[in-house]
Amino acid sequence: MESKEELSSAKAVLVGALAPGVNAPTWNTLKIAFLMLVVCLIVMLGLAFSSSDLSLTLHVAFLFLITATLFVLLTRFLAETGFVSVEHQMEELGLAPKDEDTSKKTS
Repeated sequence: MESKEELSSAKAVLVGALAPGVNAPTWNTLKIAFLMLVVCLIVMLGLAFSSSDLSLTLHVAFLFLITATLFVLLTRFLAETGFVSVEHQMEELGLAPKDEDTSKKTS
């Protein structure tokens, strides 16, 4: 039987990807992915400036704008809806371990 402390963050992210709602480990993983994307876009923007190609610079700046907009919209959406616990998501998927005390009470 898994308790709340034994649940790995990788399993929590996997459950978060399959179940309705967003849990905290999934949101943290998304924030890290956005951070890595921003680092890559900053490097690309620096390379575009150094190449003196206006169309390439505008293209990378537009990608940066799309990324920032998506992050802001996701943050606002989660502020409105809130997070779902991993345990609730596991119950939704039918992966929650059966509690022996509740099964004895219902029989």
